[in-house]
Amino acid sequence: MREWLASVYSDGSKYFVSNPLPKKGEKITISLRCIVNEDLKHVILRGKVNGAEQLITMEKDRVENGLQFYSCKVTPWEDVFHYQFYLVTEEEIYYYTQYRITDYVPDEIYDFRILTDYEQPSWVREAVFYQIFPDRFCNGNPHNDVKDREYQLDGWDTIQVKDWNKEPEPFNRTHGLDFYGGDLEGIQEKIAYLKELGVTAVYVNPIFQAASVHRYDCMDYSVIDPHLGGNEALVRLSEALHEQGMKLVLDISINHTGTTHKWFNKDGVFYPKSVGAYNNKQARERSYYFFHDGNDYDTWCGVKNLPALNYTDENLREIVYRGQDSIIKKWIKEPYKIDGWRFDVGDVMARNNLVQLHKEIWPEIRKSIKEENKEAYIVGEDWADCIEHLQGDEWDATMNYFACARPIREFVGEIDLFQQRKEELQFSLKKMTAKNFKNRITQYYGKLPYVMQEIQFNLIDSHDVSRLHNNTSISFEDYKAAVVLYFTLPGAPCIYYGDEVGIQGKNDVEGCRYPMPWSKDMEKTIYYKMYHQLANLKKKNDALAYGGLQFLSNDDYVISYVRCTDTKAVFIIASVDDEERMVEIPYVYYGYQTCNHIEDLLGASVEYKDRNGKVMVRIPAHSSYLLTIQE
Repeated sequence: MREWLASVYSDGSKYFVSNPLPKKGEKITISLRCIVNEDLKHVILRGKVNGAEQLITMEKDRVENGLQFYSCKVTPWEDVFHYQFYLVTEEEIYYYTQYRITDYVPDEIYDFRILTDYEQPSWVREAVFYQIFPDRFCNGNPHNDVKDREYQLDGWDTIQVKDWNKEPEPFNRTHGLDFYGGDLEGIQEKIAYLKELGVTAVYVNPIFQAASVHRYDCMDYSVIDPHLGGNEALVRLSEALHEQGMKLVLDISINHTGTTHKWFNKDGVFYPKSVGAYNNKQARERSYYFFHDGNDYDTWCGVKNLPALNYTDENLREIVYRGQDSIIKKWIKEPYKIDGWRFDVGDVMARNNLVQLHKEIWPEIRKSIKEENKEAYIVGEDWADCIEHLQGDEWDATMNYFACARPIREFVGEIDLFQQRKEELQFSLKKMTAKNFKNRITQYYGKLPYVMQEIQFNLIDSHDVSRLHNNTSISFEDYKAAVVLYFTLPGAPCIYYGDEVGIQGKNDVEGCRYPMPWSKDMEKTIYYKMYHQLANLKKKNDALAYGGLQFLSNDDYVISYVRCTDTKAVFIIASVDDEERMVEIPYVYYGYQTCNHIEDLLGASVEYKDRNGKVMVRIPAHSSYLLTIQE
């Protein structure tokens, strides 16, 4: 690729769009840059207005630090203004989209996209999240603990685990009824710890009254589980977090309830009308589910104690999200004032064979949430490509398994998380190459509007997957590469509780919910030091919080990319290669005239050679860096 062509760059950030969040009809300026050169004769922005192609010749704007900027003005009138750039030389035309540069006319799938009237939760751009599975984090009030045999679920008794440090037993022995006693008071007690770590936002797994330890089998959405401290404990936690400048996001499943839910029946079954076993209120609530002949009913994923909700019922919609006193609105309002929702199994929500209402329901839910708080964060759970939900009118983000957790874990040596679910796919594959890693990321981010790229919910671990560091085949150095990658991709990183101290666990899904190992020496671990460094860098470095993404090289098993503003950059390099490699950093592409020194923000020494606007950096096997250039 020609030198100037490799330096071409634009994105949807404030550095290249005068207002990345415009109103309809607002005139904005779009910019592009490259190194100063004689080959590029014209830059043309190709957009669409009212369905018709529009070609705008961009003006040479300014020259700054060896970079030539081009700009033009546009006025978006539709929900989405999408565009690409034509780069014209005397002999050739190149076409630039969010995905790549080609020498042929590309389709519009990967166009740059500007959303109009989009209400972005802007605080997420600087956020570092911390996910808490409440029963296993901290017991702040032993008086509210679940007792042995306090109640039964599906014929199994509750178990009070009296030794906090005891290893959890398998599900086939506990049936999800082994309670350690963690609660909301325990979370509040550890706010100072979280703040010191660098956390700015807390995401808590379900806390509504339920029978099981995971609480996705809700029995009452209007009540915080008394074993977690009740409604008042949430008020106190929310106030305490907000006093420290921290945010709170709650987890909820409104796709299904538990069979113990008051709408379903306390016994988990409805009886035929002829028996006269229920009144008019029960009959109305029966319509909240999909009942069939013989009292059978639809469920989530075939799990009989998780009956699916039926959103053809208008009254259910009113109760769940439309009404002023609805479930979704209640917890956003005073006195709880949560800052967002994570929606469990968002991918299947309101989709039930002949009843496909998801494209109707999600925009309604978004509207309801944003009416209460425009800055509220809406995260949907989907492990696959969910671009259909990320166009500005439904979710703000997904739990980014598809373009973060899955490719990162595969890059450092694991089988893909989805492959692990199917026996026929569970065989040893070659480790993912850096080239394939880059392609997986760029093809996904290339379809996302930029203002949504920068608020994706990035992770490598969660309550649903084995912890990466518990895989004994993954070295600490390669685990460090994984953490560096998910902290530096566009979006907000989320630390799963205990990862920052190397919490124990088993290399399976059941082994990812061990109790938090509170001890005096946690902060001395190599895990804590790494997470503490990265969390604070994310908050303080503009390039990591607001900058765009451009991949630089992807040879063998070494990936390098840059997070950049209009004139500053952080260069990320992660190697899972068994051999030493050399990586080229073209610093002149990012506004640096000279390189007097290279610093690794993680503190390692760096060996390099400067060669006419580029440096060749020596990358030892299995090493990771966040590099900055000092002129």
